[in-house]
Amino acid sequence: MRTVHKAALAAAGLLATLSVPSAQGAQTTHPPALARYYDQHPAWHRCGSADRYPASYQCATVLVPLDYAHPDGRTLSLKISRLRTSVPGKRHGVLLSNPGGPGDLALDDPVALKDSLAKSVRDRYDLVGFDPRGLGAGSPLRCGLTDDEATPDLHPYHATTFSKDTARARSTAAKCTARERTRLPYISTRNTARDMDVIRAVLGEKRISYLGWSYGTYLGAVYTQLFPGRSDRMVLDSAVDPNRFGRHTNLAMATGAEPAFRDWSRLVAGRNRTYHLGDTPEKVRAAFWQQIARADRAPIRYQGGDEVHQGAAVTGDDIRDWLRADFSNAPYQAARALVDLRRSPTTRPDPETNGGKADALDDNVIALNLAIMCGDNSASWPRDPARYRRDAVRNSALHPLYGDFTSNITPCAFWPKGSEPATHVDNTVGALVVQNQWDSQTPLSEGLAMHRALRGSRLVGVRGGRGHVIYGMPGAPTCVTRTVDTYLTTGRLPAHDVTCRA
Repeated sequence: MRTVHKAALAAAGLLATLSVPSAQGAQTTHPPALARYYDQHPAWHRCGSADRYPASYQCATVLVPLDYAHPDGRTLSLKISRLRTSVPGKRHGVLLSNPGGPGDLALDDPVALKDSLAKSVRDRYDLVGFDPRGLGAGSPLRCGLTDDEATPDLHPYHATTFSKDTARARSTAAKCTARERTRLPYISTRNTARDMDVIRAVLGEKRISYLGWSYGTYLGAVYTQLFPGRSDRMVLDSAVDPNRFGRHTNLAMATGAEPAFRDWSRLVAGRNRTYHLGDTPEKVRAAFWQQIARADRAPIRYQGGDEVHQGAAVTGDDIRDWLRADFSNAPYQAARALVDLRRSPTTRPDPETNGGKADALDDNVIALNLAIMCGDNSASWPRDPARYRRDAVRNSALHPLYGDFTSNITPCAFWPKGSEPATHVDNTVGALVVQNQWDSQTPLSEGLAMHRALRGSRLVGVRGGRGHVIYGMPGAPTCVTRTVDTYLTTGRLPAHDVTCRA
C-alpha cells in the first residue's frame, strides 16, 4: 500500500488534519486543500415516509475525500440526518451518535434517540445521525459474499474443521479485496472521525457533542485524539480499549464471558426452586456443561420459549454462542433456555444449505465490519494460520465458554493492510465512560482502559450491572441516567468517578 510521508503532507497543507494538534483548545482551522469539503452547503430534504418519520426529520448528502492525504482524488458520499429538537434559548449544539458495530446503521439514530433521551437533553441539542463511510445508502462497500461468508466471523475451533475455516476466511478476504481494493485501506475509524469533523463544519458548529455505544466509543475516542479542541461533551457507553483495538477486541469477549458466566450461575443457584438447575453455582455450571456435552454427541431439537431457536437442531457450539451473551444480558432467560434444552430431544443434524448469494445489506454490513476490524490495526492480526490454531487450543482451555470462538482464524489474517497505523489515544479531553460490571461483550477491563486513555474522563461504573450498553436503554439505572443527563445538559463532569448500583 502507498506510504504517505510527513513532508508530503506538510507540503499539501494537510498535516493539521492528519496529526494530533499540539495545543488542546487551540486547534487550527481546516487546511485550504479541504475547503471544498468543509465549506459545503448540502440540500436538506424530508427523510423517509410520512407515515414512519416526523416532518422535522431531515436528510442530506455530504461529500468527503476517500483519502484525506489526497483530497483532489476520489470522493465518497455520506448520508447524514438531523432532527431539530432543541429549544431556542436552551440550545447548546448538536449531538452526534453511533450505535456500534462496526457496521450498525446509524442514519435513523435521531428518531430513536428522540424517544429515549430526557426532554432536558433534547431541549439543548439537535440530534444528528450518519451512516459511516462505506455503509448504508452512501457509497456502500460490496464484497459479493455468500450467506455462509456473510455470517459473523467468529467460529468455534475444531481440529477437523480448521482447514475449512481457513479456506472460508481466505475466500472472504480475497473477494472483498478483488472488488474493493482501492477503497478498503481508507475505510477506517480515523477517516470516519475526520468525516465527523466535516459534518461538524457543514452544520456550522464549532464543536460537537457525541454519544457512542460499544464500537462507537472507539470512534468517539479517536475523534478526541484527532480533534481535541472540537470535542465537546462526549459520552462513551460500554467501551473498548482504544489502544488495543483489533484482535484484542475479540479476545476480550472470551475473558469477559467467564466471570459473567460465574455470576450467572450464582444468580440461578439462588432460584433453584424455580429452575432446578442446582442449589450451588458449581452445580448450575455443571448442568450447563452437561447439555453442551449432550449436544456435542447429537444435536438437540430445541423446544422452548426462545423464538429464534425454536425447532432448530442446536449443537454444543450453537448453545455456547447463543447463551454466552444471555448470561450477561438476560440471565433468567438463559436459565429458562437451559431448562428447555434439558427437556428437548436429541435429533439428527439439520441438512446443510449450499449458501446462496448474501443479501445486499448483509454483504455491506460484514464488509464494513471487516474493513474496520481488520484494517484499523493490521499489526494486531497474525498472518500465519498456525498461530490461530495454537491460540484457539490454548484459549479454549483458559476460557472454555468462548475462547476458541474469539481465537479462531478470521478474514483479518488475509486482509490488506490499512493506509495508516493504529491510533494511540492519550489525551485530557473531558468525557463520561459508562460501564457495566458484568458486560461480556466489552468487559469492565475495557472500560477501565478507555478511562485511563482519556485522562480527563470520569467513569460511571454500574456495580452488579449486566448486559451490553446502558444509557438510554430500558431499565437503565436512575443513577446512570441522572449522571449522564446532568453532564449533557450542563457540561459539568462529576468531581470524582461515580459508582451506581444495578
